Amino acid sequence: MRPATAFLLKNKALHYPVFRNFLLVRMSIILALNMQGAIISYFVYYKLTYNPVTHSGDPLVLGVLGLCEVIPAIGFSLFSGHFVDITEKKKMMAWCIIGYIILSIFYVVLAWPGINLHLSIHNIIWMVYAGIFIGGALRAFISPASFALQGLLIPRELYSNATTWSSASWQTGAVLGPLFGGFMILSGFHNALITVGIVEIISFLALLRIPKQLIMKKDKEPILRSLGEGLRFVFSSQIILAVLSLDMFAVLFGGAVALLPVYAVDILKVGEIGFGWMRAAPGIGSVICLLILSFIPLNKKPGIKLMLCIIGFGITTIVFGYCGWFGTGSLFSIAGFGISWGFIIAFFMLLLGGMFDAVSVVIRGTVLQLNTPDSMRGRVAAVNTMFISSSNELGAMESGITARWMGTVPAVVFGGIMTIAVVGVTWFAAPMLRILKLENDKMKE
Repeated sequence: MRPATAFLLKNKALHYPVFRNFLLVRMSIILALNMQGAIISYFVYYKLTYNPVTHSGDPLVLGVLGLCEVIPAIGFSLFSGHFVDITEKKKMMAWCIIGYIILSIFYVVLAWPGINLHLSIHNIIWMVYAGIFIGGALRAFISPASFALQGLLIPRELYSNATTWSSASWQTGAVLGPLFGGFMILSGFHNALITVGIVEIISFLALLRIPKQLIMKKDKEPILRSLGEGLRFVFSSQIILAVLSLDMFAVLFGGAVALLPVYAVDILKVGEIGFGWMRAAPGIGSVICLLILSFIPLNKKPGIKLMLCIIGFGITTIVFGYCGWFGTGSLFSIAGFGISWGFIIAFFMLLLGGMFDAVSVVIRGTVLQLNTPDSMRGRVAAVNTMFISSSNELGAMESGITARWMGTVPAVVFGGIMTIAVVGVTWFAAPMLRILKLENDKMKE
């Protein structure tokens, strides 16, 4: 059997054109948002707060960026799932992408050369915070809408395979976004942000190729009762609650990515290009792992594999924290970019961390898809957003605060140690996770 034939036989979700369009939408919007995140974080830290006298910026602003996104992401997720369940999913995603396009235009204006002649640095920073807040609110709606739409596009028996490819498309955007963002910064922050808007338009055009889907939740009920049903469903399932909690706390404490501008500028001194590569490293690792998983499914002892991978994620975070100790002197140069042992260690630890994280993403996504009724997908995905997606920003805030309090390196190492500790607690608190199975369309608890 030819390799291409074997590949298609193992990945039947790719046989559906509508699902392939969905992957393009997902990859392009994540590409745009990750480009934007990398550009904005570097813009705020280096352009707005960097002090050439002390040769450092304020890491706390990076934490505040995370806080400004996590507050609306959690707050709006309390009721976004209800509206996703009673609304056509494609329409919901379309309005969210339009909102992101408008937000990109706003960022272009703030980054335009000479804008500081009309606005103070203080005001620009607070306007960036406002834009991040709006983006968090949009994410509270687009995340559950995307999750719910995916479940309507393919047969149930293909959910595991579809989750692998959905995660791969997400991670592809996560890889290319920071990398492109880092390179595009060289052309000017405003030009880089214009590119973000163009990619978002591509995502919108791809979405138009997906037909409207049926609204699975037909009955009308009070919003508070609807929200309560979603929360009760999640908290009544030990498996769902365990995978969400484990991933949330791992990301919360292992949020070293939020401090990458500090490592790029102050510790490793690798500038914009090095920053872009380090931001891309976790995504590169995830894509590598997800391609492997497309041939080798996670059917045997996935719960044990999940916990081992999160331990690995914690270890790589600890080693990354000490990457500056391995030396910052240039060993050789590629296209004028100096490569040091510290940068090599940092890049590969971030890459390995991304590989470990990919396993968690696939297992969590498959558990949610297999165990969630069609009529509750929006609400359950909204709870997932509150648990997981928001933990990235809470992790950024935690990293920013601890970095100012105890120093950047101790803060990252502390986060890695706490990630490992969370696995130990989960081992005893959720015994059903040890016997988790991803087969026969059902999850035995």
